[in-house]
Amino acid sequence: MNRKPQILVKGLDYMTDGGASELRGARIVLRDKRPEDAENDYRWRSDPELARLDAAIPLTMSFERYLKLFEDQMKYPTPGSHHYSIETLEGLFIGNCMYYDLDTVNREAELGIVIGDRDYWSDGYGYDAVTTLLDHMFAVRDLKRVYLHTLEWNDRAQKSFSKSGFNPVRPVRRMAHDFILMDVLRDDWFATREERLNARFRDQNSTETEARRPPTN
Repeated sequence: MNRKPQILVKGLDYMTDGGASELRGARIVLRDKRPEDAENDYRWRSDPELARLDAAIPLTMSFERYLKLFEDQMKYPTPGSHHYSIETLEGLFIGNCMYYDLDTVNREAELGIVIGDRDYWSDGYGYDAVTTLLDHMFAVRDLKRVYLHTLEWNDRAQKSFSKSGFNPVRPVRRMAHDFILMDVLRDDWFATREERLNARFRDQNSTETEARRPPTN
């Protein structure tokens, strides 16, 4: 059965950086952070492999200290940003997707994503989250440009972001790491919007077909 892509938007606040409290993709829901997310977030941010993919240093502080910082961030979010938890349709918290450094004059912002649960790597969940958030940023928040920085050696991430509509701009050196700056412009997004949003459902259908396929000897 063909399904039309949709974005469910609740709790919009156009006068602040609050964004929307919930965005629905094909197989994921982007929803506001909750206190119960802290345990998984702490584990993912303490993971050396995940930290390396994010050009970050793994956390070494105690969970109690991290929890206090987490709670403070929920109470006093950074202006110009909105952090979403990525949930499967079954309610499993698998990662985070966010925008930050929102520039209301130039109408642009930076996007970031991490799929912390390895069981959901390379299966279309990241693509679903990124394209769902991109559509919200262009169609609802009326931005002109969304950009990101991905590590120069991370070909898999660059390929995934290219599929979502990002194009390489130039190399960037910062924090002792080499990145590729990538961006997607408003006009380019709307030129391919339906194709990219519909691809979320094609990925879902392909996965469901593979799951129903009988094992071979």
